[in-house]
Order: sequence, then structure tokens, then C-alpha cells
Amino acid sequence: MVTGKGLLLAALAVVSVSYAVFWFAHVRRKPHPDGVAPSPLHHAIGFITNFFDTLGIGSFATTTSMYRLWNIVRDEKIPGTLNVGHTPPTVVQALIYITIVQVDFTTLVLLIGAAVAGSWFGAGVVSGFSRQRIQIGMGLALLGAAVLFAMTALALFPGGGAALALTGPKLALGAAINFMLGALMTLGIGLYAPCMIMVSLLGMNPTAAFPIMMGSCAFLMPTASVQFIRKDRYDLRAALGLAIGGIPAVLLAAYIVKSLPLNYVRWLVVVVVVYTATGLLRSAAAEASAFRRTAAAAR
Repeated sequence: MVTGKGLLLAALAVVSVSYAVFWFAHVRRKPHPDGVAPSPLHHAIGFITNFFDTLGIGSFATTTSMYRLWNIVRDEKIPGTLNVGHTPPTVVQALIYITIVQVDFTTLVLLIGAAVAGSWFGAGVVSGFSRQRIQIGMGLALLGAAVLFAMTALALFPGGGAALALTGPKLALGAAINFMLGALMTLGIGLYAPCMIMVSLLGMNPTAAFPIMMGSCAFLMPTASVQFIRKDRYDLRAALGLAIGGIPAVLLAAYIVKSLPLNYVRWLVVVVVVYTATGLLRSAAAEASAFRRTAAAAR
């Protein structure tokens, strides 16, 4: 007998295969004078970030920090690279957690659908942003993420309830919030931490956040990534490093490690993310100042 969860997993498989075919076809049509093979560092970043992502830390903030630290990806291409490259590992996460974690099917589908709609809207906007706008947007988004990480580490959020479903106004509110989180994903702010907090605040079992947040990302990221790929607003080698290095990390974290004491990791992420955010904002301010000086000299 085919269940609703089975249909959802089948739909995810169709979306994932379609995404892979689209990405592959687009790569083959374009010349790549610098090659497409990721370096060991690209693979290592994919492995580390997706390992902790599977355990609930999130991958966007940490990946952005590593890219900035080693000057691997240009700022304006970071949002697209995050979405394009982290899609395959996130799909694997979703397949695992939707299968093993119980959550109300209606709640799961509606929250996923809202996130996908938000990502389509957000990607259409963000993929056309200038370098300076992306620097400012990502800087502010990362500062917001750092606040959420710090509050989570300090246990300032409710522990959640026992519910596995949302109904009525709570379901509508959850869908509205997930729509906004889906849109913010395209700017480079991860959905995991705020989604987990939202689920807890609405009285659900925090464990239910895993299929919701991973399912949301697994469906929305291919949707958003199509727009970044079409406009060539991502770094191919870095994205492949995330994808290839990330999948074995997901399997290791989900099936072997399963859990770790992550509070110290969260504080490390807070420090690194704040450093990265301030760097992005300083870069945006410096480029704006240089533009004004150039414009004044041209008059």
C-alpha cells in the first residue's frame, strides 16, 4: 500500500533526479577553462559542514565562513554556491529523516510547500543582486544567525512539547514563517536553526523539526538552485566539492555518530560567524566608499 510519506519520498526522488540532470546538462553546455575537479580543500569543506549539518548545526553559516577565510568563492557567488552544492547532501538527509522520524504528514507537506514557494521568490530576487547588496544582506543575515546560535547554546528557547502536528492558526503561522525562511535560504542564511526554534515555540516535539527542516531544504534548494545555475551565479568547483564531500559525511553522522555534545561547537560557530559577518559588512562599506570616490573624480 502506498502511503503519503511514500509519495513524498517518491516526489523528492523525482525532484532530485531532475535537478541532477538539469545541472549536468548545463555544465556540459558551458566551457570551463579552469576545470571542474574540486580540490581536496573543497571536499574537506563539504565533508565538515555537512557532518555538523546532519547533527542540526546547519551548514550555510559555517561554509560561508570557510569560503571567506580561505578566499575560495567570490562574495556575490556564495549564496548560489551554497544552494547548488549543498542540495545533494541535504536530499540524502531528508530521505533518511523523513523515513525514520514520525511527524504529521499534513503538517510536513504544508511547511515544505511554504518553504519551496519562499525559495522560488527569494532566488529570483537574490540571483540578480549586486555584489555589494549580497555582502550587506549576507552580513546582516549571518549576524542574525549568530544570535540564534548563541540563544540556542544558552538554552533561551522553550524545550518544545510533545505534539507531532500543527493545526489551525499554529499551522498557518508555521507555514508563513517557513515561507520567509525559504526566501532567506537563497541569501545564504540556513533554515535549520530558525526552523528548529519555530517548531519548539509552536509546541511541537523538537525531534519533529528534523524531517520538517531537512525536507523543506531538500525540496526548496533544487528549486532555488535552478535560478542560480541558469544565471551562472555560483562557483562550480566549490559546489561540486560540497556535493561530493558532503554525502559520505551525512551517512557517517546519521547512521554511525548519531549525536555529539554540540554546545561548544555552537559557540565556536558563533565566533566564526560574527567574524565573517563583520568582514562582509566592512567589504561592502569599503566598496561603497571606493565607488563614491570614483564617481566624484569622474565629475
